Order: sequence, then structure tokens, then C-alpha cells
Amino acid sequence: MRIGNDLLDELMKGRSARDLLGKDGVLAELTKALAERAPSVELDDHLTEERALPPAEGASQAANRRDGSSQKTITTDSGKVALDLPRDCDGSRDPVLIAKYKRRCPVFDTKIIEVLPDNRTRC
Repeated sequence: MRIGNDLLDELMKGRSARDLLGKDGVLAELTKALAERAPSVELDDHLTEERALPPAEGASQAANRRDGSSQKTITTDSGKVALDLPRDCDGSRDPVLIAKYKRRCPVFDTKIIEVLPDNRTRC
């Protein structure tokens, strides 16, 4: 999947390369937004799958559900990013994108930079 040029043009409108790729620039905001959104979708999928399964023998009838969020700071190639990651009540979800206890995530920067068209934001 590619991010459309219209969306990218809107993000880049009136911004310098520093505004886009600097420490608190659009790239940092996108990294944070993607890093928080992906685990939320993972949790939604996990909870949907659990509801589709028959209850285990001897298990309580209370369905697993969201239970707020916890803060986690990860380190990307662009620096540290503070995240609010969703939790489930019984802790049965095993996150894929940002694994439990994992703090170093250099892949975010690489994946985001790959979708920028024509290297338009080079410094």
C-alpha cells in the first residue's frame, strides 16, 4: 500500500525539510501516530478473535476487553518516542509490532521514509 500524493502534499504544505524531518517534525509525528495506531488495531483483532472462540472449560464468563493504556518509550533512528499503548484486561495479547519489553524499533523510520514520493523531502 502506498500513501497517496495528495495526503503527502497536505502534510508537506508550507513546511521546510527541517519541519518535516527534524526532531519534532512531521516524520516524528507520523512515527508516533503509526506506532500508537498499529498496536490498537492489533488489540482490536485479538479481542475479536477471542470473542469468536468458545470459552475454555472452567473459564470465567467475563470477556477480555480493553483496559486503558500504558506508557512506553521506544527508540527509533530518529530518537526516543513516548507512546501510549493499549492494554487488555487479562494480558493475553502478544503484541507483534512493538513486542513486550522491546525498546529499540529502528524499522519505523525505514518504513516511513520508503513511502515518501520522489525523495521530495531530502535535506
